Amino acid sequence: MTPRRLSPLARTALDLGPLVVFFGVLLKTNVFIATGVFMAAMAVGVAFGYYKERRLSPMAAISFAVVLVFGGLTIWLHNDLFIKIKPTIIYLIFATILAGGLATRRSLIKNLFDHAFQLDEEGWRLLTWRWVFFFLAMAAANEIVWRNFSLQIWAGYKLFGAIPATFLFALAQAPLILKHNIEETPGETKS
Repeated sequence: MTPRRLSPLARTALDLGPLVVFFGVLLKTNVFIATGVFMAAMAVGVAFGYYKERRLSPMAAISFAVVLVFGGLTIWLHNDLFIKIKPTIIYLIFATILAGGLATRRSLIKNLFDHAFQLDEEGWRLLTWRWVFFFLAMAAANEIVWRNFSLQIWAGYKLFGAIPATFLFALAQAPLILKHNIEETPGETKS
């Protein structure tokens, strides 16, 4: 099978599907069964994405590893704390990786998005900083919600709050992307 990129809709379904499954199972059973199903759904999503694209994105690999570790701890220790802090850990890892890339003058976010658009170096730098701050804000928000509300409210926040916030934040970057976009010259192709 020839590797190809998944459509944005298919990629979104693979990324959100396990969370939707977790929320649905949580409403019907308990957090430990929901966590096991979530881990299985993540494994299926990652495997399918790899099968179709013949590659695993760094963000997907990190997310999957953290889900396996913290989901496993949740089930093994029978303590829902681990699944609730998992998003905080993922957000902090992403913020740290992106900030580390800036510190070493490597635009790691460019590696993720350069197939979608081309920016000048200032654009990549600004976009990276914005995502760093967004991930830090999302880590703080997750901490506030899980510490102050029920498990069901936290799960609902993840699905109906954090996911839409991420989409809205990404869309809000359009003016920056348009301002710093580099037009391709005829005959030039994006790598």
